[in-house]
Amino acid sequence: MIGVVRSVHTSPEHTPVQSALNPDEHAVVEVFPAFVDGLLGLAGFDWAWLLTWLDQTAGTPSMRQIPFLLRPRRQVMGMFATRSPDRVNPLGLSLVRVLGVEGESIRFAGVDLLDGTPVVDVKPWVGRFDRPGGGPRSGWYDTVPIEPGVRPADLGPPPDAAFGKRAARPPD
Repeated sequence: MIGVVRSVHTSPEHTPVQSALNPDEHAVVEVFPAFVDGLLGLAGFDWAWLLTWLDQTAGTPSMRQIPFLLRPRRQVMGMFATRSPDRVNPLGLSLVRVLGVEGESIRFAGVDLLDGTPVVDVKPWVGRFDRPGGGPRSGWYDTVPIEPGVRPADLGPPPDAAFGKRAARPPD
């Protein structure tokens, strides 16, 4: 891990589901001292990818899930067709707006992470590399309305699925 997220969110059910749906809320990545030199040049980018370890997810995931946005329909999707944090390897990928890099901190906007979430890596977003050409399809996401600031709790109770506990850290 290279650092941790500091945000106001402490409950997965009350945390926005995607950074793009919560673009105005600010948070900070506290970078561990051993990695501070790696921040050199990051302030020159407007956007960055935060790769995180979603250590506070509910447990061992099912390969078939009801994603947050499909809770009202109770529609099931395969895990790899969702953006759910309940994954075999609970990696999070958030595209955030870089507000500033100061000392050991990255200030950002676009919060969809819990306070204390471990940060695995930070990579700058580069339009020439990261923007797909044409009009890419987004599967079932193209069929559901998505409101800014939506949280899982806004979409009804979680599905009645039996989940176990997952490891708090990635495997060594």
